[in-house]
Amino acid sequence: MPTWQSIARDIALHGDAHAAARQGYAQAVHRASGRNVVVYASGWLHAPPVDDRRRGLFAVGDTDKTGLMSVLRGLDPALGLDLVLHTPGGDITATESIIVYMRNLFGTNIRVIVPQLAMSAGTMIACAAREIVMGRQSNLGPFDPQMGGVIPAQAIREEFARAGREIAAEPALAELWRPILAQYGPGLVVRSERAIEMADEIALASLISGMFAGGPDAEARAQTVVKALGSFATTKAHGRHLERGTARTLGLEIVDLESDAALEEAVLSLHYACVLSFQQAGVLKIIENHLGESYPLTA
Repeated sequence: MPTWQSIARDIALHGDAHAAARQGYAQAVHRASGRNVVVYASGWLHAPPVDDRRRGLFAVGDTDKTGLMSVLRGLDPALGLDLVLHTPGGDITATESIIVYMRNLFGTNIRVIVPQLAMSAGTMIACAAREIVMGRQSNLGPFDPQMGGVIPAQAIREEFARAGREIAAEPALAELWRPILAQYGPGLVVRSERAIEMADEIALASLISGMFAGGPDAEARAQTVVKALGSFATTKAHGRHLERGTARTLGLEIVDLESDAALEEAVLSLHYACVLSFQQAGVLKIIENHLGESYPLTA
């Protein structure tokens, strides 16, 4: 199996060969699986410090839909789709749109392969697949919504509820709660509740119509997953890394990447080539297929 070091040496020897390296390994994934392959990877882990505006470029957003349109167009739907996904997550409405678009093209014949991390909205995309391929190093994450990208919506709801209970029991506590509650703008609690409902609805519908479709207990299984991955109270941290054993315990259909040696080698090599593109070539995000169609976002 090629190593990080050997891939880096190959790129260094051949000059600006990042795209060629990625393309070669994407084709290797295609040969191993016999399916369409699309890489959807973000360089957020390897980016220098950036301001809030640029930080959003690394997240799932509506611009990504344009990229996916360009690389999914013309692929044979009969081959299905293997989506190699590495992302911190992002906008929930863009996520829903991406899920619907991929389903319109490939139905439920979609696998999500997670070479390292598919967090937050990335986990929601993974839950829309027929199955999720994970290695020993792979992680999913909770998808509880974040308001402003930093504050858990469920924490806001719980804090307001707690304030109401404590003030009702002891009115004098209102003065203590006043500066805390004043930091939240009008309508924030309602918007938080709607964000929670939306995330749960998207994940639930995706699981029932996809991964668990046709099973007599599809809704119950989906509810178990959503209750666990959508609950800030359960997971304790939005950035918590959940390995494949935990995902399997929740009932998700998980395939071990190591069960297919050729696929494992190709996927990890492709991931290393993507990371080297992030580190060395100023690439922020990669959206490309095994045929060479690419929509890279550069600095």
